[in-house]
Amino acid sequence: MSLSMEQLQAIAEGLNVETKHIQDQESLVYEILDAQAIQNASQQPAKKRTRIVKKDVDHVYSANQEKSESFEKKTPAKKTKAKTETSSESGTATDATPAEKPKKTRTRKNTTKETAAEKKALPENQEGEQVAPATEPTDNATNTETPLIQAEDANATANSITPVLKEEQTEMPIPEFLAGDDNASEIVEQLESNAAEVAKELEEEENEKKAQAEAAIPIHENNLDPEILEKLQSATTDIIPIQDIPTLSDSYENEYNGNYDTADDMGLIDNNDEPQENEDNTQYNFDNVLTGSGVLEIMPDGFGFLRSADYNYLTSPDDIYVSQNQIKTYGLKNGDVVEGNIRIPREGEKFFPLVSIDHINGLTPNEIRDRVPFEHLTPLFPDEKFKLCTGNNDSLSVRIVDLFTPIGKGQRALIVAQPKTGKTMLMKEIANAIARNHPDTYLMMLLIDERPEEVTDMARTVNAEVIASTFDEPAARHVKIAGIVLEKAKRMVECGHDVVIFLDSITRLARAYNTVSPASGKVLSGGVDANALQKPKRFFGAARNIEGGGSLTIIATALIDTGSKMDEVIFEEFKGTGNMELQLDRSLSNKRIFPAVNIVASSTRRDDLLQDPQTLNRMWILRKYIADMTPIEAMTDLKKHIENTRNNEEYLMSMNS
Repeated sequence: MSLSMEQLQAIAEGLNVETKHIQDQESLVYEILDAQAIQNASQQPAKKRTRIVKKDVDHVYSANQEKSESFEKKTPAKKTKAKTETSSESGTATDATPAEKPKKTRTRKNTTKETAAEKKALPENQEGEQVAPATEPTDNATNTETPLIQAEDANATANSITPVLKEEQTEMPIPEFLAGDDNASEIVEQLESNAAEVAKELEEEENEKKAQAEAAIPIHENNLDPEILEKLQSATTDIIPIQDIPTLSDSYENEYNGNYDTADDMGLIDNNDEPQENEDNTQYNFDNVLTGSGVLEIMPDGFGFLRSADYNYLTSPDDIYVSQNQIKTYGLKNGDVVEGNIRIPREGEKFFPLVSIDHINGLTPNEIRDRVPFEHLTPLFPDEKFKLCTGNNDSLSVRIVDLFTPIGKGQRALIVAQPKTGKTMLMKEIANAIARNHPDTYLMMLLIDERPEEVTDMARTVNAEVIASTFDEPAARHVKIAGIVLEKAKRMVECGHDVVIFLDSITRLARAYNTVSPASGKVLSGGVDANALQKPKRFFGAARNIEGGGSLTIIATALIDTGSKMDEVIFEEFKGTGNMELQLDRSLSNKRIFPAVNIVASSTRRDDLLQDPQTLNRMWILRKYIADMTPIEAMTDLKKHIENTRNNEEYLMSMNS
């Protein structure tokens, strides 16, 4: 360039251009050009935007995600004539004055797009029409534009060269401050070449968008109206058609009826191979393959679930759904042990449904159809004894229990124990003895509010079903588990089975019932509600010997001397309800004498129904002998003689000597 940096800065100061942040000469030249363009724009009237206004206008909006544009529907039936005005200063024709006042909030970019789209939409037969001269002066139109819009339009005219401006202005005027410069023509030529390149790129982008829009719309030209087809072909992706597309033919719809093979289209299937034989689509039935069992719990709505013993008969993923119709058909009740065929849950089902029932409480459905409810069965005194001793290598605990407090089928036994007297070990030995000598008897060990390690030890050492609710569980869980166990035992007794429940302990179960029971307003001493002990009594009172077969034996432990007034009240309530009482003494356990049984205070009601006459006579003599002894003296003397004999029969025979 022939002008130096100082000369360019002087020209910039004359145009009020800040030159502090400009370092190179080329940037300064472009800043001077921009300032000159803004001054020229303020002196000349602003260009009016092209707009074709119609009376009946349907507004649709652009589908462009970045900006939302409003377009007007081109109605071919109605046409309006635009008024134009020529300007001698700019050498180009001014736009028509609209009948309605245009909106001022539109940007130059949207105006350019509208102008290009509307020029294309104009019919060819309007080219020859005579243009009427404008009746309003251009000054009025100029005054409608605000200075802010004028500045934006002038800036857009100088910096952005669009195809519309290229048609209106073919030659770029030389700025006044470069009129005398020899290299001014080179700068202008460079700007013109840049403008031509930009215009060419914009035109290519427009053509590419049109091609994509035409390729994206699958249209059958034979089935469409010519006018609609012409509009769809001329539309771009920024315009949404506002007229409905006619329904395509049936042959076209059949191509997309859901049978389209995606894998074949993607080239995943080799069509050159020989066609494979069709696979066997036979529907297999798995209804009678899987079997399941559980204890039935009937919901208030009428249906039920078979609960699993692995989850202590509580809600679990192994639950089996039993329909209301099956419950009514087979006459099922809460606590029934049901075994049958199940099937895999179908779509929308959460549980394995029960398909058929094979056994109920170990019997077929026909055998239990006429069973008598448990409440209507006739209770009797226990008349058949549980044999605890085998005659060889029996433990001292079971031998003493077998002699002084025999346990019969249907016994309601209460083990009264102080803390740390060995009641848990005594229960384990009794349970193993019954399981060993009476394998047909069903044993259940119910542990309520016990320590978790005791539950594990009991499950590993006792040959019985262990159902537990540890002390860290809520009282409602204690009550629910105890209720399910009791209902299961009742249903088995109705079917003629012998069931034994070991409850440890009934004191803690009564505490749980006292916690969950609603307040009745009557409170006993120790904070026990008057109605809280009704259900524990019902549990303990369910033990009975059934006339005609079947028995329910409950051996429960009761805690005393714990320092709690509530425990004393609970023990007093259950003291006279049992027909066998086995008391453990803390003084014996302190001297490490086990089993710590107070044989003087322990006894069984109506033991004459359980013992043979010879054993009864011997025991009458033995009890008379130890009646005046203290618990420690009586247990010490008895233990010394029993350990020297092999079994109880040999001990009774040795009493004469």
